[in-house]
This record gives sequence, C-alpha cells and structure tokens, in this order.
Amino acid sequence: MAWQDIINLFTHLDTLAILDIFLVTLIFYGILRLFKGTQAVQLVRGLVLLLVAIFIVTNFVQRLTAFRWLVRSTLPAILVALPVIFQPELRRVLEQLGRTAPLLGRGVHVEAVSELVETLVTATMRLSAHRYGAIIVLEGETGLQEYMESGVLIDGLVSERLLLAIFYPNAALHDGAVIIRGNRIAAAACVLPLSPRPLDPQLGTRHRAGLGVTEHGDALAIIVSEETGIISVARYGRLVRRLDDKRLRRVLQNFYAPYQRHKRQAA
Repeated sequence: MAWQDIINLFTHLDTLAILDIFLVTLIFYGILRLFKGTQAVQLVRGLVLLLVAIFIVTNFVQRLTAFRWLVRSTLPAILVALPVIFQPELRRVLEQLGRTAPLLGRGVHVEAVSELVETLVTATMRLSAHRYGAIIVLEGETGLQEYMESGVLIDGLVSERLLLAIFYPNAALHDGAVIIRGNRIAAAACVLPLSPRPLDPQLGTRHRAGLGVTEHGDALAIIVSEETGIISVARYGRLVRRLDDKRLRRVLQNFYAPYQRHKRQAA
C-alpha cells in the first residue's frame, strides 16, 4: 500500500467511520485492561506481534504463495484454540463483568522505595528471629492477580506489625503467601503454584511455592523457614538461601531499582 493510498483512506473518513474505529479501539482497550494483572498479558503481546508479522508478510511479499496458503489454512484453527489457551483469563473476565467491575484500574506505583525496602528487611529479620514461617511475594511486571484472588484481599500499607500479625502462628491468615503490589499488601493467605522441580529434602511446600510463582514471571519471593528461621529468596525459578539482612537488602534494592530509575526520569 503506497503512502498516497493511506492519505486517500484518511481523506474519506467521515464522522460515522471515526466513531466506528473509536468503538472498536475502546473494546480492545477494555479487554486488555481486564487481562492486566495476569500472566496472559505476555501471551497477548506475543499473539499481537505474531499477527502483525503475518499481516506484513502476507500483504507486502506477494510471491510467498505457499506461506500465504499456510496462513489462510491455520488461522481458523488458531481462532478455535484461543478460548482454550485463555480459558482461565476469560473466565476471570466474565466473572468481573458479572460483578460490574470497572474497566479502568490502577497502575502499580512504588513510592518511597528505600523506606519500603527497610520495612521488608526489618520484618523479615524479625520473622526469622521468631521462626514464623512466611512467604512474601513482590509483584513485578508480570501480574499476580489470579493468585491474589485465591486469598484474602487486604490492600493495606506494608508495615512490620502487619506482616508479623499475618504470619503469627495459628493466625487466621498465616497459611499461604502475602502478595505485595507496589507499597501495599494486596492479599494474604494466597495459594501459589508449586514448582515441579526436585528440591533438597529439607525444603518443604513453602519453598516449592516460592519457586513456583517465580518460574513464570519476574516476581520475587522471600521465604522464611518455620523450622530453622533461614531466609531464602527466589526469582526466575532460582533459589538462594541463608541470606542475612545485608544480602536481603541488596536483593530488594536491585529488585526495585527499575522503579527508582523510572521515578528519577519522571522527575
């Protein structure tokens, strides 16, 4: 398509056509907002990139006859497979629509990063000293909304006292994980996926869950052993054990470094 054809296309747009484009854009925007906070976001991005690549190849390279035939033959199968691939996310979307959930949500903002890091370090060290078993998951770019919905929503500011109260033995919410979004405790008693990989026999379900939630995204999990008080950190499916306060502080500072850079650039 030449530039002149694109210019002619825009010159023939009327009010009804603009409204039509706006409504379609609004629908796609609403769908993407509903998927926000889930791991399906990465799948959607990959699917969009694939469709764009197919469109470019099939429309600008006319001689690829076999490839064009393959695309035309497989697209119907892909459309049929999409509901199967996105079944958990589609179910969540329909549930949100049934509860008349708003399409517009909040973004994740991290304010006072150094204060947040110190609070997490202090709370973790006290959990370790008291040997309170705990798993604290920090949400990254990959959303953890589906895991939050498996627990009890809290939406409270991160504080040492609140974390200690949650993980106090025999407390109502001490089983499961705490998920932190930004500088707020989003939910507690959350159920996480267990890693299928073999672990040290001394490590239990808590460590397996910490690994599991980090194998499919960029979250960071802090695990405190109830038996030994040893502090471990998991990210990208890798577990590091026996952290002291200095090493834990350094790990958290590295995790939140992109937010600090973003904040400086915005300022």
